[in-house]
Amino acid sequence: MADTFNYRIDHHGSLVRPADLRTARAADDPAALRDAELHALQETVALQRRLRCTVVTDGDMPREDFRGAVLDAVSGFRRTGERGPDGLVRWIAESLPKAGGPLLADWAERLTELTVIAPKASLPSPAYLAATTFEPGHGPSSARELGEALAEIIHAEIALLVARGVRLIQLNNPLLLGQLGAEPEAPGALSFEDAMAVDALAVRLDERPEGVRIALAPGWSAPAAVDRARVERLYGTVAADRWVLPLDRGTAAELDLVRALDGDRDLCLGVVDATRADLEDIDTVLERLDAVGEFKDLEDAAVSPSRGFADVADRPLLSAEEQRRKLVLVETVARYVWGNEF
Repeated sequence: MADTFNYRIDHHGSLVRPADLRTARAADDPAALRDAELHALQETVALQRRLRCTVVTDGDMPREDFRGAVLDAVSGFRRTGERGPDGLVRWIAESLPKAGGPLLADWAERLTELTVIAPKASLPSPAYLAATTFEPGHGPSSARELGEALAEIIHAEIALLVARGVRLIQLNNPLLLGQLGAEPEAPGALSFEDAMAVDALAVRLDERPEGVRIALAPGWSAPAAVDRARVERLYGTVAADRWVLPLDRGTAAELDLVRALDGDRDLCLGVVDATRADLEDIDTVLERLDAVGEFKDLEDAAVSPSRGFADVADRPLLSAEEQRRKLVLVETVARYVWGNEF
């Protein structure tokens, strides 16, 4: 795919929300919140342009967390007052979901009005949502049934986003890499086979305009060891154009994840740790990329942070300034590897 690939400086989509946006969300004033969201969108687009990103997202500015594009826009889910250890508010599926309109497409149109850089949209994967919101006895008969309903909604949104000019759409499933080694033990939980099948339904797209990529981020860190047959089954089942994989620890398992990917898929490698403020040594990052280059064509690769900086709006992993330094480092790495050819 090297002949059409050019989205080299990337990030997962969630960026640190400005203080005035967090204040407006806490104040529960819809009009003030809308104004703050629009202002934050303008500021985050300007930031990404200054940092020379090759794609631009809305930074998840209008959302409570990275799942909000779906959970805020479809029926069938109930928000609880509980939070998990990751800071995410727990939602429960009480019926099969139904979409009442576009999920992200309206915000994507605003992006295209603010910049000529290719707009990117990030969505939670249907398998991830099904795995984390299904509860036996609450509506859907199984996590698989819930996942398939969500996959149809997200698949329709992907087609709409592409029609409106979005060129890179990333689905995030933080659970998949963890499932490479073990199946969930809870009754009714989404199995690895079901998770693959559900996410495969969402990413299918019969026709892709020039330059369009459907990406999947299957997790933020590699497992301790990689079962080659299992990971090859994952790549073979889910027909994503681009796989967003971790490369910020320098482990053998990270290289094994990349090595198992066949040659006609794009790679986006998370080369800096989005959870730590200290900056990586650039020579170490380049050595890891050189190791990948021994068996993969880096012309079909991109670099990014390891995960979103603020998957939960009120619990950013880094400060805005620390985030900026990390993104500058990603841009610097890209220029070391590919020069100025983006």
